[in-house]
Amino acid sequence: MEDRIANLEMLVAEQERTIEDMSGVIARQWSEIETLGRKLEVLTKRFAELEEQAAPDVPVNRPPHY
Repeated sequence: MEDRIANLEMLVAEQERTIEDMSGVIARQWSEIETLGRKLEVLTKRFAELEEQAAPDVPVNRPPHY
């Protein structure tokens, strides 16, 4: 019975460590996603500005078949 309890305690300890490791990975990934989102927003604005400067008289419309 004591061996069974000891095994269960070791299993719980391993699971806790795994959960903590995964939590850290998720936190880093979320931070990276936020950073990439901000960069994408800046690049999207820059692209739109450059597109307007390159062809200000050409309207950006969808073709009729869309």
